[in-house]
Amino acid sequence: MAAYDLEEQEQLATLKAWWKENGNLVVTALSLVLFVLAAWQGWNYYQRNQAAQASALYDSVQKAARAGDLKQVRESAGAILERYPRTAYASMAALVSAKAHFQSGDMKTAHAQLAWVAENAGDEGLQDIARLRLASVMLDEKAYDDALKALDAKHGAAFDALFLATRADVLVAQGKNEEAGAAYKSALERADARDAGLRGSIQLRLDALGAVK
Repeated sequence: MAAYDLEEQEQLATLKAWWKENGNLVVTALSLVLFVLAAWQGWNYYQRNQAAQASALYDSVQKAARAGDLKQVRESAGAILERYPRTAYASMAALVSAKAHFQSGDMKTAHAQLAWVAENAGDEGLQDIARLRLASVMLDEKAYDDALKALDAKHGAAFDALFLATRADVLVAQGKNEEAGAAYKSALERADARDAGLRGSIQLRLDALGAVK
């Protein structure tokens, strides 16, 4: 065995004493770090797996919607909402399902799907889209007060013009033409100058309202 000089022996003795006092704590800390790393890797794998399965179901929803297969749309969208509600695919599937059912005249299902997105979507933009479409469904249902309440929800500035224009649509249905005209004008002011389609649509509705007057 190699001989240590006095200084090396003192350092070794100090190290041994430190390890005796702190060794268990170090081992515990290292074990905790390894556990956290393993848990993080496991969580990432779980998230990727969840997203992959939700993506496959979302693809099924889209294909069924294009084919007009409402039964398959309901089943696939329902499966995503039940199994993978925290994924973005859940909200997107609900929006696709709502559109398909709205176009088929099933307002009740469209309403329920949009309400789910408005309440549960993790993305604020998707929530805003859902509230706009929900207000339109309520307008068709003649639930005017509920539609206005949905439009009162806080939303992103990028949606200001659409929320105002939809509010004006509801006010027109209520016979409140003066308030509707003011809302249409505000919508035009908020509309992006580059969005000619939106501006043209709002202007047409405002012109039509003027013609009625």
